[in-house]
Amino acid sequence: MATTLEKATIEPTGRDDIEARFEEEGLSPHVWGNEPGYEYEWHTHGYHKVLYCVSGSIVFHTEDGDFELGPGDRLDVEAGTGHFATVGPDGVQCMEAAR
Repeated sequence: MATTLEKATIEPTGRDDIEARFEEEGLSPHVWGNEPGYEYEWHTHGYHKVLYCVSGSIVFHTEDGDFELGPGDRLDVEAGTGHFATVGPDGVQCMEAAR
């Protein structure tokens, strides 16, 4: 399964701008965040995940390599793709939805 990182082309990269991007795609996102250094264990999802970093940073680790996200960056994770993640030094806030 492929994991792709696509830089968002929205400026500024605030929450309202990112919500508008989800709306354009007909997706209903939810918001989540974590403190600096938080680590997610290796896992998969049974759905295509669309995620934008709103603030801070996070690195998603996959068999295809590492994908570092900062404000405005988008990550698409195909269903069944194994991954884990590490939150950056300033914490992170993300918005995501299932496709």
